[in-house]
Amino acid sequence: MGELDDKIETAARWILESKKLVVFTGAGISTESGLPDFRGPDGVWTRRARGLPAPPIDWSSVEPNPAHMAIVELQDMEKLDFLISQNVDNLHLRSGIHPDKIAELHGNHTLMRCLSCDELFNKEDVGWDDLKHGPGYRPSPIIEDQPRCPNCGGRLISSVVNFGDPMPGREMKLAVEHSMRCDLFIIIGSSLVVRPAADMPRYALDAGAKLILINEGETPFDALVHLRFFDRIGDVVPAVVGKVKERIDAP
Repeated sequence: MGELDDKIETAARWILESKKLVVFTGAGISTESGLPDFRGPDGVWTRRARGLPAPPIDWSSVEPNPAHMAIVELQDMEKLDFLISQNVDNLHLRSGIHPDKIAELHGNHTLMRCLSCDELFNKEDVGWDDLKHGPGYRPSPIIEDQPRCPNCGGRLISSVVNFGDPMPGREMKLAVEHSMRCDLFIIIGSSLVVRPAADMPRYALDAGAKLILINEGETPFDALVHLRFFDRIGDVVPAVVGKVKERIDAP
């Protein structure tokens, strides 16, 4: 067996031994679905630093990839305690993650949030039309006939967290609580430089959890984690979960 195979075996064993597994995902998990990351060679921030526009996104063609589906398998095998995501692409929920198993720290482009009661709603359910009502960001002007919260009549805004916006309190609370009580914390596709989301692995580390990091680019946590993969996410995550499933299904 080669080094990658050895590390895949170790990661699978740690998952099997874990009592409270938390997975943390960044933009890198969705690049194999055709979405850009942020700090890669053609990432959003990399392009902006060169004076180039962000890559266009055709949401209609974006589907969950095998890494997303592997996390759902962990959930279905009752090995996933919680999922924390920095992504706004809705791919985790579309893949089959239960809404009560995930905290989307930077929001979700398909969801609106009520500023009064903090409830989340699908755009379709409240009649929000981006072409008519705009993106609905916090500083956006209020359009006279834009939909209101069906629960309390409060103002609806996009749940996406932009620079300068406050972090969602409920999601942050859940993320911190689960990070502090897990025994295994797996980071997939995050550069771990955007705070406060990037504080979550530190909470897990301080609580004594083992950390696994799967990311092709360097991160500030590279010397701190217990197992480090620089390989493609699609080559690692499905393989690790496949090993876990083999052991669970074995007679």
